[in-house]
Amino acid sequence: MTEQLPWPLCVPVLTDGEVTLRAHTPDDVDDLHAMSTDPETQRWTSVPADQPREGSADFALRQIPAWWADGSSAGFAIEAPDDDGRPRFAGNVDLRGGPVASIGYALAPWARGRGVMRRAVDLAVQWGFAERGVEAVHWSAHVGNEASLRVAHACGFELVGTSPASLHERGRVLDAWTAVIRFGDAPVPRTRWAEPIVLEGERVRLRPLREGDLLRVVQACTDPLTRQWVDGLPDPYTLANAADFLAESVWHAATGEKATWAIADAADDELAGLVSVMGLRGLDPTSGEIGYWAHPEGRGRGLLTEAVALAVRHALDPDGLDRRRLTLHAAAGNGPSNAIAVRNGFERVGTERAAERLGDGTYDDLHAYDLLRA
Repeated sequence: MTEQLPWPLCVPVLTDGEVTLRAHTPDDVDDLHAMSTDPETQRWTSVPADQPREGSADFALRQIPAWWADGSSAGFAIEAPDDDGRPRFAGNVDLRGGPVASIGYALAPWARGRGVMRRAVDLAVQWGFAERGVEAVHWSAHVGNEASLRVAHACGFELVGTSPASLHERGRVLDAWTAVIRFGDAPVPRTRWAEPIVLEGERVRLRPLREGDLLRVVQACTDPLTRQWVDGLPDPYTLANAADFLAESVWHAATGEKATWAIADAADDELAGLVSVMGLRGLDPTSGEIGYWAHPEGRGRGLLTEAVALAVRHALDPDGLDRRRLTLHAAAGNGPSNAIAVRNGFERVGTERAAERLGDGTYDDLHAYDLLRA
């Protein structure tokens, strides 16, 4: 039996020519500590909130070597070129266990938004498959951690869903997004991210929904008129419900099922409503369904009509969502919603009797519309 080399000699150097995985060194500790105390790292990981520099040094130079020695985890330092082209510590990635493994990663603030982590995760996963006998790698992250989700999506992980109450961090029990990649899977995205790109109109701007919009979402979803025409909203509707809705919108975009835009007033960027293109991975993968609602302050000003026009144009555009057919449904008694459909060129194709449950528990007829790409 071959005796394992001592750390750091047991740590292979992996590189794709741009990003390198290697053993940690004492020179990494300052950057590691800065990453550990960064607000985004604190928000999404279990790193102790009061981590001293000595704790970061202990993690890099004692704990990680011990895990290499007992085979429980393969922890790498990520190195990437900084703005001056000099190699610099950029984060951590570790592959834990096997043959069914899990992966964790964190990126230094300076290295974010450069594609560094996608490269690092791909290097670690493919090394695990080739050299460690790993058959599958599982990923999980706090629900809402879009940056981590984008890395898993880009690296070819199959997005599985939400696992309730599966994380326990800092005394909190948290739901987790989960995904998996298996030996032999192609390291490319499984789905097309339904990206809500910014669309500019004369009076409105369609943009991604963000945390700063959540109070306005609560205001809209507690409004009596919204609650009458949109059944099934939580009661009371809280900021936590709005945050869940935001996270669901990100997940549905990642899986390619739904693109959701905030309708922002072009004058002040305040949320005036919401518009979505849904059903993008339904039985007919060339169609989609339009849905929308307005904040009380966004009604009666023509903003939703313009917003729906922007979303429809993008949905039908071959360079956008590339839909050949769109559908839309509105309760018969909801005059403004039906008017928006008609003004945007949708043709009414039928009515389902007593098909729409309203907020007061009664049922209304449901008008069906469609629009074909010219």
